[in-house]
Amino acid sequence: MIDTLDDAELDRRIRTKTLTDLKGIGPKTGTAIVQAHKGEVPEYLATLEEAHAELVPMADDVAAFRALLRGDLHSHSDWSDGGSPIREMAEAATAIGHEYLALTDHSPRLTVANGLTAARLERQLDVVAELNEELAPFRILTGIECDINLDGSLDQTDELLERVDVVVASVHSDLRAERSVMTERMLAAVANPHTDVLGHCTGRLVIGRKQRNGTQRPRPESQFDAEAVFSACVENGVAVEINSRPERLDPPLRLLSLAVELGCDFAIDTDAHAPGQLDWQSNGCERAVATGVPPERVINTLTADELLDRSV
Repeated sequence: MIDTLDDAELDRRIRTKTLTDLKGIGPKTGTAIVQAHKGEVPEYLATLEEAHAELVPMADDVAAFRALLRGDLHSHSDWSDGGSPIREMAEAATAIGHEYLALTDHSPRLTVANGLTAARLERQLDVVAELNEELAPFRILTGIECDINLDGSLDQTDELLERVDVVVASVHSDLRAERSVMTERMLAAVANPHTDVLGHCTGRLVIGRKQRNGTQRPRPESQFDAEAVFSACVENGVAVEINSRPERLDPPLRLLSLAVELGCDFAIDTDAHAPGQLDWQSNGCERAVATGVPPERVINTLTADELLDRSV
C-alpha cells in the first residue's frame, strides 16, 4: 500500500496521522513508516543495534581515530524528531567520553520532523544555557540542522544563525533535481557565512524504506558537481560531514576520497536521534581511515573553544 503513495500523499498522511486508516497498516507499522520517512532507523532496529553494537570491536586504527574525537556536531532531541530529551543526549555523550555535543534540531521548513520555528529555537537556547550551567565542564553547543532552501538560502533567520554555535546545512527536498540546479543550490549554501558544516551531502539512503512486500527502497544520491562544491567548502572554511548513520554513510567513499584530495576539512558526526546512536561515530571513523582523512582536518578533534574560534 505505502509504495503506491507519492511523497506528497505520504507526507499528508503522516502529518494528519491517518496512516493507520490504510488497510493492513497498524500502529506498529505506522510508527515504523513515520520513523523511516524521517530518515531514522525504526526503533526496533535501533534497539537491536544498540544491544549488539559492542559485539563487533573496532579495528585498532579506527579505535585510535575515534579516540581523537572530542565531540559530535550533529544530533537531535525530542524538540524536533529525536526520541530523547536534551539532557539525556548530553549525559549519553558525556558517558562515552565526549567533551561537547552540538544540538542541531531541524529548521522550520521540515515540518514532518517538527522543525523549530524561530520562537522555539530561542526557547531552546535558554534551555541549553541552563543545562550547561548544570553539566559543566561538559558543554552542549547550540546549533541547528538548517534546510537548504531551493534558492540556496538557509531556513532560519540570520539573527538566530548568528547566535548559535554550529550550523549544519543540509538538503532535504528536491533531492532529484538536475545536476546544475543542485550544484548552484549547494554552492549558495556553502558560501553563506553562517554555514559551518555541509550535512549528508548526497542525501542517499543505502538502507531504504521497508515495503509491505519486504523489499527495501534505497534512495539514490543527489547529482551535483562534487569538485565544485568541495572546492567551495575549502574556500569558505565549511567542513564536509562524514555522516555515520548506518543507512546514510554519506558521502560515498569515492566522493570522500575526492574531498580529501581537494583539501576539505571534515566533521565526523552521528546525526543521532537517540542516545545509543552516539556510538555510531565509529562508522565514520572507519570510512575516514579507509580514505586517508588526516585527523588534523577533522574539526571535532578540536576543543570546544578552538571550534568556536574557527567559526568566528
